[in-house]
Amino acid sequence: MSELLSQEEIDALFAALDTGELDVEEMKEKDKERIVKEYNFARPTKFSREHLRTLELMGENYARLISQYLSGLMRTLVPIKVVSSEAITFSDFTSSLSNPIALAIVDPYPLKNNMLLELSTNVAFAFLERLLGGEGTELEHVREFTSIELVILIRVLEHFVDYMREPWENMVSLKPRMSRVETNSQILNMIAPTEMVALITFSIQFGAVDGLMNLCIPYLTVEPIMDKLNTSYQFQSSDDKKAERNTNVEYLLKRANIPMKAVVGQTHITVKEFIELQIGDIIRLDTTIDSLIDVYVGNVVKFKAVPGIHKNKSAVQIKQILDKEDD
Repeated sequence: MSELLSQEEIDALFAALDTGELDVEEMKEKDKERIVKEYNFARPTKFSREHLRTLELMGENYARLISQYLSGLMRTLVPIKVVSSEAITFSDFTSSLSNPIALAIVDPYPLKNNMLLELSTNVAFAFLERLLGGEGTELEHVREFTSIELVILIRVLEHFVDYMREPWENMVSLKPRMSRVETNSQILNMIAPTEMVALITFSIQFGAVDGLMNLCIPYLTVEPIMDKLNTSYQFQSSDDKKAERNTNVEYLLKRANIPMKAVVGQTHITVKEFIELQIGDIIRLDTTIDSLIDVYVGNVVKFKAVPGIHKNKSAVQIKQILDKEDD
């Protein structure tokens, strides 16, 4: 709503019209002038501030997961945080890379095209030194990765890629896999140099070593889900899923892995008898053929059952459920 003019301002306006200081026709002509907005065709605006903010929030979640993984792997605290998010051309990203590089090419199925995850070499070599028994210090002179170092680095980056699932789960059921690891930036030509990408930059602190990690997300990759790439959708989907998980007992149970075993019987034999066992030998157990066998859940007997065959596989049929008092 526009501000209301006071009586003095109204009188001054009429006085300006009477004296000719204010030209109404001139004001109308200015209003008719077309407002031109600059547009750079070389750097088209495909990622809005809202898109970058959402990607930054997802990056913070991703940084937390990677930090927890590395802290356990390196046996020391490895803080990781997002330092920036920006939209640049792919050529700007590749031109900033040096050789050698530690760059994972990620296939973000079911999304098309690739994402790129680049880890600065000083941090990569510090991780490798720690994993190989050293303190995890920075190299004095940058060199190429050896074959053994590259194998270890690939395994670490594979875990980095696996942890991409959770930050994206509110928008798409991402099943990322690492296609390959590149150490030469000169062969990166999977998309056009002028194509826009979102670059999420992370800072990594590992002891006395400070470095960066870059996640490069091409616009072509996230184009099918751009309508979901906003903070309101992100938080709403997250709240809906949390509510569903809290009320869905089946979902919670499916996530629990509990070992089960059925013990047909027990016996004691000598080591000599064990070594001489042959196919067709009979082992006498402490149970009879009509006895119910114990079925353990974890280390607790929870059921009584009879052994049998189901679809050509060994099976047991539950006959009795034990209460706590029966344990």
